[in-house]
Amino acid sequence: MNKMRFDGRTAIVTGAGGNPGMGRCHAMLLAERGANVVVNDVGHPGVANYDDSSSAEKVAREIIAAGGKAVASTHSVASEEGAKAIVQVALDAFGGIDILVNNAAVSVASPIYEMSSAHVRQHIEVNLLGQIWMVRAVWPHMRAAGYGRIVNIGSGSFGGMAPMSVYGTTKGGVFSLTRGIALEGEQFGIKANTVHPGAFTRMVASQHEESSSIYQFARDNLPPEKTSPVVAFLAHEACPVTGETFDSVGGEVRRIYIAATKGIRDPGITIESLAKDWDEVMGQPVDMLDHENVDTSTWVLRRYESAQSV
Repeated sequence: MNKMRFDGRTAIVTGAGGNPGMGRCHAMLLAERGANVVVNDVGHPGVANYDDSSSAEKVAREIIAAGGKAVASTHSVASEEGAKAIVQVALDAFGGIDILVNNAAVSVASPIYEMSSAHVRQHIEVNLLGQIWMVRAVWPHMRAAGYGRIVNIGSGSFGGMAPMSVYGTTKGGVFSLTRGIALEGEQFGIKANTVHPGAFTRMVASQHEESSSIYQFARDNLPPEKTSPVVAFLAHEACPVTGETFDSVGGEVRRIYIAATKGIRDPGITIESLAKDWDEVMGQPVDMLDHENVDTSTWVLRRYESAQSV
């Protein structure tokens, strides 16, 4: 099988300055396969239990040293102006934009009743609005070209995770965003998909003690570079799907989608009749999207829970 390459394509990867980090790995793989890459990151100092700080310039230099083409952007995705500036960097350096990997995110592990208002807003502004602003910024260029690939980075926490309610809520919005723009983009040759990755990153390191089973499991089994082939495949011109969501954790990949039970139909419904038929409401799932098998989208959560119990 011929190598899948990206020669002549230009990609923006947001949140790509961490080392090790998933965004960096996405950017490095795309560049290795021939893409021009805008490495975007606002930059952060190092965190406890983690080896390095975050720097878009440093990753761009890595790519260039390896023979690739890259430029750095330190603009924030959290504002519409910042998103437009990131896209302008791509246009100025490479003349267009073909691929967007919406990777930038923040994560504060906190119960919803304890999280500060500032952190609530930050989650929404970066994780959800940031992806919306970036999509809006690349859209007219992709539409004019009749081609585009958008890979939004979500999270298995969209199905519910404690103490990550706010983070998970923003990632649930990403799931819906992808479904919507896939439909809107179809007539313009724009495909959009979501990846739920799992890897050892600064988020894991900042939220868990080095002695914890989650930290150790992620460090020993989930290198960030193993998430990148799925991202790159969905960013390729040969990508066969749009509007889909996939887990990518430690080399394991699976599709995530929404399902519903058969339920009941009761025109004369009362509280009591609903109580009587509740088992049917909760019963055997049937796929809302006309597929044969049903998956519950909690695989990543179970993976971490099993590690925590070791």
